[in-house]
Order: sequence, then structure tokens, then C-alpha cells
Amino acid sequence: MQLSDFDFDLPERLIATRPARPRSSARLLVGEGDSITDAQVTDLTRWLRPGDRLVLNDTRVIPARLRGTRRRETGQGESIASIEVTLATPRMDGTWNALVKPLRKLQDGEVIRFDGGLQAECLGREDGQAVLRFNLEGDAFDAALAESGQIPLPPYIAAKREADAQDRDDYQTIWARNSGAVAAPTASLHFDEALMTALRNHGVEISFVTLHVGAGTFLPVKVEDVTTHKMHAEWGAVTAEAAAEMNATKSAGGRVIPVGTTALRLIESAATETGMQAWQGETDIFIYPGYRFKITDGLMTNFHLPKSTLLMLVSALMGQDCIRAIYDHAVTQEYRFFSYGDASLLLP
Repeated sequence: MQLSDFDFDLPERLIATRPARPRSSARLLVGEGDSITDAQVTDLTRWLRPGDRLVLNDTRVIPARLRGTRRRETGQGESIASIEVTLATPRMDGTWNALVKPLRKLQDGEVIRFDGGLQAECLGREDGQAVLRFNLEGDAFDAALAESGQIPLPPYIAAKREADAQDRDDYQTIWARNSGAVAAPTASLHFDEALMTALRNHGVEISFVTLHVGAGTFLPVKVEDVTTHKMHAEWGAVTAEAAAEMNATKSAGGRVIPVGTTALRLIESAATETGMQAWQGETDIFIYPGYRFKITDGLMTNFHLPKSTLLMLVSALMGQDCIRAIYDHAVTQEYRFFSYGDASLLLP
């Protein structure tokens, strides 16, 4: 299975830099088996049945892009240099992996100072990233980030424009509550209160899980043989309540449909051959064609980058030929791509 099998031509004009307004007015491509239908996100109740369950990721995106300074004594006196830090992945011990510019000039043991009284000590390096320990935690850490950090937009948007105040709302789901992500579960950005009410009135059930999306979600695949690719690890949790809800849905004949590849990867990490279980920890699950899904019956997701692990995931769910047809249709019909783009509902 070669990386080139997951390539396609995408005109740059189709990369969305702002979301649809209102959120649920975005276009929705429905792939049901081999059939393709053009619709809107507000039409979800045409395909979701009473008793189906949507699984939503309730992670909250933090303002993870920081600008600070490091101070160092030299023969000529104190030297002050600017440092840019983008938090990448929280670690189990409370430290963070972070992208630092310039990393080569930052020494182990040095302290980076930011606004709001926030500081970080560089403990070392790992896979081209710095390992940082901050002086604050919990609510104090969140407050300091809110004061001094910026929303870290995906690179394909950041290349076109700077993040602004509007992104703090646009790049956050309406149900975000557990802080820790540095990228949004973007399929969920299409949901607003009106759509949630319509879904509940239709009899669609909702479960929440948490997967803190890391910056590794944007890393390119660098190996030609995709089966040798190593995924980044991300922390997630499925509560006993959410696991029981999904098991009950399956037992009653309903479908479990995660919203977003993050929710899908998490529930497939937690699922066993006999059903869902409560689960907490880091997952580096890599889903590509040939994978046997244990709990997932469908997926709502945005349109993904060429040669990306997420394109491989949807190809595993629908089949490579089917996804190729769906993406050809999306490009021809000028759907908007990536994080702020339109959505697809994939029902194998």
C-alpha cells in the first residue's frame, strides 16, 4: 500500500479560511454505499434514524501559540532573545511537548518567560520538539494561556492569514469543556444549538468522549509504504457511562456514528470484540485500508489533505475506490476543504 495511492489534485481555492455562517449551513456530501448526495448539514435528520447515536469529542482547544523570551548572561551582559512556542501534546506527567522556534538556540534548563506570569523550563528534546515544564497548572495555567496565547490555526490556514479574535469562537465546538487540545475536532464545528435541538427531537442520541487533539494531526506521512508509518500519540478517555450508552445503542439495533476522526480513533481504541469499555490513556492507533472496525457504523467528517492519515482512515471505512469517487465529486462540485470547510457523512 503506497502513499501515492492516497494522492489527489486539490485546487488551492477550495481551501476554506473561514467557516460557514451559521455553522450548520455548511454543505454536506452524503456517501451511502456507492451513492453520493449533495445536501446541507441541516439535512442530517434525513439520514440519521431515531435510535442512532452520535459520538462527540468534548475537548477544548487552548490558545497554544505563545511568544516569549529567554534571558542569558554573556560577556557583554544580559542577552534577551525572542522565542515562539506552540504547544503540541500534553504528557502524562504534566509536561508538554512543544514546537519551539528557534529550538537549536534553546538550552536544556533554560526558562522561557511569557506574559501573565507564565514560565516554562526546557527539560530536554524529543523527536525535534522541546519538553517543557510550566510553573502553573490547572485553572491558573488556563487563565495565563487565555491572556498570552493565540489559537494555533492549522498550517494551511495560517499560511493564508493570521489568527484573530473571531477564531477563538470559530475554532471551538459549542460543547467544548475539557481543555487540552491544540487543534479542533473540526467536523463538530458544524453543530449549533438549532441543529442539536433538531437531532434530539428526531430521536438521535448523543454521547461525549474526550480526545485531546495534538499538533501531530498535521504532520505529513513521510514513508512510501504507509503500513510503516508511526502515528503520534494523543490522550483520550471514554467514561463508563459513554461506553454503556454505545453498547445499549448497538444492542437496540441503532448505529454508532462518531463525529470526526478524533472521536472515531478514540472509540476504536477503547472497543473490544464484545463491545465498548471504559478507557483512558494515550492512543496511537493508525487506521488504514484493511482495518476491521469494532464499534463504528458511520462517520461525519470534513474533507482531508492528500496523502494524509485521515484520508487513509476514511478509505478504510468506505473503500479506496469509493473515497476516490467521493473526493472527485467534492472537487468537481467545489466543496470547501479542511478544518473550516464543508462536511461529509460516510455510511458504508
